Amino acid sequence: MRQRKIFQDDMPSRAEPAPEAEQLRFALLELDLVTDPHGIEHEWRRLEQFNRNSLHQGFDWCLAWIRSHENPYVMLRGTVGDRILFILPLEIVTDRGLKIARLPGGRFNNINTGLFDPALALPDTEELQNFVYGLNQALKAVADLVVLDNVPLVWRGVAHPLSGLASIENLNHTFQLPLFSNFEATLSQLNAKSRRKKFRTQSRRLEAIGGFDHVIADADGRHELLDLFFRQKGERLMAFGLPNVFHAASTQTFFHHLLDAPPNDDDAPLVLHAIRLRGDHQGKIAAIAGVSRKGDHVLCQFSSIDESLCPGASPGELLFWLMIENACHRGASIFDFGVGDQPYKRSWCTVETIQHDILIPATWKGALARPLLLALTKAKAAVKRNRTLYAWMQRRRAAKCESAAETAAASSEA
Repeated sequence: MRQRKIFQDDMPSRAEPAPEAEQLRFALLELDLVTDPHGIEHEWRRLEQFNRNSLHQGFDWCLAWIRSHENPYVMLRGTVGDRILFILPLEIVTDRGLKIARLPGGRFNNINTGLFDPALALPDTEELQNFVYGLNQALKAVADLVVLDNVPLVWRGVAHPLSGLASIENLNHTFQLPLFSNFEATLSQLNAKSRRKKFRTQSRRLEAIGGFDHVIADADGRHELLDLFFRQKGERLMAFGLPNVFHAASTQTFFHHLLDAPPNDDDAPLVLHAIRLRGDHQGKIAAIAGVSRKGDHVLCQFSSIDESLCPGASPGELLFWLMIENACHRGASIFDFGVGDQPYKRSWCTVETIQHDILIPATWKGALARPLLLALTKAKAAVKRNRTLYAWMQRRRAAKCESAAETAAASSEA
């Protein structure tokens, strides 16, 4: 099916509480900083329930990141009276003397929205300007520049309140498949006949070597399965000469913390699925994927395969079929493949979402850095369009990461 580039305004969405009949103006917001996330946990969890707010700004997701990284952090809070209507969690990172406030999760966030109460009316131009001024006043003591990346201008049929501040299109798009309660109806959006034939072929090839089980990891084995994913993914990225974005100990600790966050009915910040083989490869794991769920939104965070096991059966593709089928049966409306353009995503998805980055200076240093960062983003986009140059850059990054890993290993042995 031909892909459609949209801003999610026709994505399915479950009903959520209707906004108040008389909505509150953005101009009424009073902004301040909070340093203890637990002090606003109740209101934070209330806001994260709305479909328009990304699971990546959920309390458990952000807390797991904060616990696994040593950077300072603050929460920008917007209130009207005693009611919290807006939360923007921010991690403060320093790069070349510039203090940048960004959303916790960094490159592992696939969609960012912040947390907004539907009772807030969309701001007009003057209100946005006043919001930026209030943000500057609140953050100038802790950050030079606020960088909000991967922000959709429209999500779940609702315009983003800060869409008028969009600075530049993000380098990467995201890809989604709308889901229906009937799995066959979901498949009908694709080439269902071809998709079913491929599934039967994959299943037969695995049955020929003893069969398989679709495993959803429980409390006893989930951490071991996550460590296996890190090994599988690292080996596969190395084989392709690509940098291993999961190598850092802080990154691995972050995902382990997510596994320990208690689920809320079907909602969970991270659940692991796998293809476990029987027969000749008894107990071996051929494919692993990690998914998050909030409300009716299921998002695939990562996946890996062991290419030494049954490569002709495409176990990774088979696992996606099983996860999507499971999501349909459990009442989800979206299966989200996240950031990054890959052939397997396009083969499954009927929706391609464009996202934008928002850069807001808080100090004069931030004002000077902003045009430079925007120019760098445009340069990266040009490189990415040049396949030869992009492949060379990826190999160079991989070599630097490998060298850094060897240095760290040598230091630990000394």
